Amino acid sequence: MTNTVYVLNGPNLNLLGMREPEIYGADTLDDIAAMLEDRARELGLEIEMRQSNHEGHLVDWLHEAQAEGAKAVLLNAAAYTHTSIALLDAIKAIRTPVIEVHLSDPSTREPFRHHSYVGLAAAKTVQGLGARSYLVALEAVAEL
Repeated sequence: MTNTVYVLNGPNLNLLGMREPEIYGADTLDDIAAMLEDRARELGLEIEMRQSNHEGHLVDWLHEAQAEGAKAVLLNAAAYTHTSIALLDAIKAIRTPVIEVHLSDPSTREPFRHHSYVGLAAAKTVQGLGARSYLVALEAVAEL
């Protein structure tokens, strides 16, 4: 196992900072990546940060995390959280721990966001803390 933590981000997260900042905050994905890189260094971890608007890329990257011996995956599947059985199956197919991450708290939002396929297989969920959700998840990985 390596000290690499894959941080996988799903659809529309490339628009963070512009997209509904009242829900998702003003931090961009680059801001979050910089924050994670700094904290990872302090924890003796390395970050592999990726974003895609395509479900299959996220599935492939989950498989890659396993193949490369990643310590864990932080996964913000965004809207795919609520729709993707493919991501559920990919998480179940790998031994690498996956921590589900959300900037907002889906349970306080629209009813269709209350169900998480990702959460059915994730080792842990961190949500509702804005960009800090990623940091809390990374700190949980450091304790594995």
